[in-house]
Amino acid sequence: MQKSPPKKQIRKPQQQRRPGTEEKMHPEPVFDQQDVKGSGKLKNKIALITGGDSGIGKAVAILFAKEGADVAIAYLNENKDAKETKRIIEERYKKKCLLIPGNLSREQHCITAVKKTKKEYGRIDILVNNAGMHFENKTLEELSTREMIRTFEVNIFSFFWVTKAALPHMKKGSCIINSSSVTAYRGSSSLIDYSATKGAIVAFTRSLSSNLIEKGIRVNGVAPGPVWTPLIPSSFKAKKVAQHGSNSPMQRAGEPVEIAPCYLFLACDDSSYMSGQFLHPNGGEIING
Repeated sequence: MQKSPPKKQIRKPQQQRRPGTEEKMHPEPVFDQQDVKGSGKLKNKIALITGGDSGIGKAVAILFAKEGADVAIAYLNENKDAKETKRIIEERYKKKCLLIPGNLSREQHCITAVKKTKKEYGRIDILVNNAGMHFENKTLEELSTREMIRTFEVNIFSFFWVTKAALPHMKKGSCIINSSSVTAYRGSSSLIDYSATKGAIVAFTRSLSSNLIEKGIRVNGVAPGPVWTPLIPSSFKAKKVAQHGSNSPMQRAGEPVEIAPCYLFLACDDSSYMSGQFLHPNGGEIING
């Protein structure tokens, strides 16, 4: 039997404890293009972003602020990353940033995060459900019930709970953007829990889009491929981290700054005729979804 070619190493092997931090990543993720100026696409908008302290969520929060939005960031406990995101938003782009630490796998905290956003800003125009995690297991037998439940609580239950709490504070013209994954469309043999939740997010997005269409609230999603975020070194072994993204057609992982524009497009009026759809920044993989 012919062996498959070895995966390309594209960075040094590295590993962190969950949930991981950007400052310990080498190289650090690219989250902003300072030479590209905003154009006011989200002027005077209010955005709540879960998982907005680092990775894709951080890049989205910073881009939204650059485009004129005040933001609230709900995250677990990565305070150093969150404070750095807040500093950039407030000092570089002169917008407000509310930090809301806590466990989004608990319904009450999801409700609390929305209440704090409403109290600070008075409304929610854009909701980005982005918090996520996964456990790597070679077989289904190795995937524990605890791990599976934990992944579902963070990756899909929080989407239900945050959205349910936010909807009373969203009006016609508001929008919801859900983070799925390329694994929702082609699966992953070692991330069964994660892929299952990401598939659920696709169905949730399409169903909620239909449900809210008469209220004038659009619901769309983004399904990234491999991206260089703290989730990677805090979830995989060092050797796999070094090869992350090398199997994509572009043979590399994406940077958060390359993913964030998809969220901006779905958040602004440029996508006013889109709902129930997904964008696929995945390095060239064709998934027909």
